[in-house]
Amino acid sequence: MMSSALHPDGKNNPDRTGSNESGNASLHDLIEAGRLSRRAFLQRSLGLTAAAFGGSLLDGLVHLAYAAPAPVNGIGFDSVPANLYLSPGDDAVTVPAGYTARVLIAWGDSLTQAPHWNPGSAMTETTQLHTFGAHIDGMHLFPFPPMGSSGSPGVANIRGLLVTNHEYVDPPLVNNIAPASSYATTSITLEMVRAQQAAHGISVVEVWKKNGTWEVKRTSAFNRRITGNSLCKLSGPAAGHDLMKTAADPSGMNVLGTLNNCANGHTPWGTYLTCEENWNGYFSNETGEVAGANDPEQKRQILAGQARYGIGKGGSGYRWHEMDARFRADLNPNEPHRFGWVVEIDPWDPKSTPAKRTALGRFKHENASCVVGPDNTVVIYMGDDERNEYLYKFVCAGKYNPRNRAANRGLLDSGTLFVARFNADGGGEWLPLIWNQNGLTPENGFADQAEVLIKARQAADRLGATMMDRPEWIAAHPASREVYMTLTNNNRRGSNPSSGNNVDGSTRAGSARPPVDAANPRPDNRYGHIIRWRESMGKVDAMDFEWDIFVECGDKLDPQPHHRGNINGDDYGAPDGLWFDQDGRLWIQTDQAGDATGDWANIGGNVMLCADPSTGETRRFLTAPKHCEVTGATSSPDGKTFFVGIQHPGEDWETHFTQNSTWPDSGQNGPTTASGSPSKPRSAVVVITKDDGGVIGT
Repeated sequence: MMSSALHPDGKNNPDRTGSNESGNASLHDLIEAGRLSRRAFLQRSLGLTAAAFGGSLLDGLVHLAYAAPAPVNGIGFDSVPANLYLSPGDDAVTVPAGYTARVLIAWGDSLTQAPHWNPGSAMTETTQLHTFGAHIDGMHLFPFPPMGSSGSPGVANIRGLLVTNHEYVDPPLVNNIAPASSYATTSITLEMVRAQQAAHGISVVEVWKKNGTWEVKRTSAFNRRITGNSLCKLSGPAAGHDLMKTAADPSGMNVLGTLNNCANGHTPWGTYLTCEENWNGYFSNETGEVAGANDPEQKRQILAGQARYGIGKGGSGYRWHEMDARFRADLNPNEPHRFGWVVEIDPWDPKSTPAKRTALGRFKHENASCVVGPDNTVVIYMGDDERNEYLYKFVCAGKYNPRNRAANRGLLDSGTLFVARFNADGGGEWLPLIWNQNGLTPENGFADQAEVLIKARQAADRLGATMMDRPEWIAAHPASREVYMTLTNNNRRGSNPSSGNNVDGSTRAGSARPPVDAANPRPDNRYGHIIRWRESMGKVDAMDFEWDIFVECGDKLDPQPHHRGNINGDDYGAPDGLWFDQDGRLWIQTDQAGDATGDWANIGGNVMLCADPSTGETRRFLTAPKHCEVTGATSSPDGKTFFVGIQHPGEDWETHFTQNSTWPDSGQNGPTTASGSPSKPRSAVVVITKDDGGVIGT
């Protein structure tokens, strides 16, 4: 099971432990009894939303806030059945009646006039540099500026730049090695590693609606690949710091590549934010030593930092360190410090250099949700996707300038990073990660602000932030600015013996066993939940907030009551992707075991759902091919075209590539560049439209 091994702390939970259910029911009961009920939460929100938007919109906004608010035109489709994979035809993307889902672009499809990749062969670096990358995740469509008269759809709804993350790869698929287990012992080469590195990163692709059909514009000057070896620059407080300097880059200002690009964000000034998540898995400390660290205390701190971020011997099985020495954390101990950042990309300038914005902190970033306040204050919400990690907020020092795009170029380089503490009374605080305050001192291993940011996890440990059940995607309601976050799962929550993250930052990544708490109320939280909050007085830069739990996911047929959840509608678990459309519908994507077995036998495979934030009603909109993850969502400005990602179909194959799936080259969702000759399952973007030309979801 090669692929799942590359997703540490993922859906399969191989080390699931027993739970301690008896001592914690009272906390769960407290939440269910209405400690902070949805109605109470929304009533408190009335004044907050009105204050945020001003008196001129008071009446309408009070109504919206009280309703949470309800989506414009509601949810207008009937749920599709769960996919239990009972027949070969179930290896497909299925959408409601009246909708069509068609493959737009898949791994290996050319972004230029050069030929597409033949997936029957091994991928090469040369081919991958001009073709769509592997294992897509977060994405965003940047529409071309509208043209024509007011009210005309113009070009914005039929042409744009689709920017897509490529999170990781399955090395045997890249290098054409079967069975999958053979990769661990095969003689690998630098060329094989380079092909894998080139499959990572980001794709910028111009797409357009031509003759009524969406397609890739292969002649576009905007098309480009940013890979695991592309030049990126460091910016912000940690740029040029001693902990960023290497023999290859003594300036500490330039990094080769961005890796494990999970989810994303975008800014109002038209840039893309890509997030480095499980980057630790590419590194290995083979000897337990630290080259160049002659001082014992220095060595101890470096090794402790590597452990806190999950770096150990062998990594996650990629084996890059055997051919590329910069991934030897013992030989190049500063190289890992150059990953784990939010990276800003300008899709409109193909010659621009991606910038790793160090002011936003270093951890395993899931996504970076940008919210602009009524006074043009900009904040970025971020989750650290690992068990028992934290929720962060970055508040920019400067204001967004809507009239001058260039004035916003350095906005993410200066500001304050905060971490969240959730209190049992439904309130919470943002704790500032500021050097020389609250224990973030030289005596505790923080020499300056740059070290606070490089060691963001250790700093959050020191401040006593709330450990969360894998904080992943974050999305803000387009009208109320109410913020939602998926907490995917945590098999260690409530298990024995109880433990927390050590205040000195010495905890190994994901190893703590915290008791249940108000914000994470279930032991052995296998199905996850969605939490939401509203900033005090509607100010995005507020120091405190109010929160409640939007939904506890689960299986209504589970014999354990605390695993049944409280879903109003279709069951689901392991919520991951999260996105609001322009009408206020909340779209939820899942990342569970994708074969409808075990804990998922009643729920089915991975899905995309639509939820009404005012009522909690949830309907299943999309079911997916076998052994995949549904991730990434974006739309045209008019809401009539959806772009959705299908990641790693056929994951966990063992003997042959198509053992679990032949999608998308099976022809189930239209033609592809390899139709008729399936050789490998491939991640792909599907484009979804309503047959009557209407808005998706209505």
